[in-house]
Amino acid sequence: MDTSLAPTNPAETPKLWVFCLCAQWCGACREYQPLFDLLAAQMPQARFVWVDIEEHDALLGELDIENFPTLLLTDSQMQPCFAGVVLPHADTLKRMCQAALAGDFPALKEPQWQALVPGLSALGDN
Repeated sequence: MDTSLAPTNPAETPKLWVFCLCAQWCGACREYQPLFDLLAAQMPQARFVWVDIEEHDALLGELDIENFPTLLLTDSQMQPCFAGVVLPHADTLKRMCQAALAGDFPALKEPQWQALVPGLSALGDN
């Protein structure tokens, strides 16, 4: 199931996008999704998008997600600032989001993450 939380004012651009790349068959992902959704409700300045990699495998192209949950964070300009596997703890995600909102993460230059953003953000606009 894909979930997203729009910013308080849908006309506003989110200050942060948080994509969780998971799989329905993954037990850790199923346990993490309620925590992810809870944090989404607490952070209206961000848009959270749950992405089942098997349901949306065409978006991934050559990118192979091997470990879960894999998070991709982008700034308001849709520039990736974090990509990687994160232990499924709500406090960890909250601290990461706060750091990203504060601009503490440098932009990622890896083209595979930059290429993934347009398709994933389209999921969050639905």
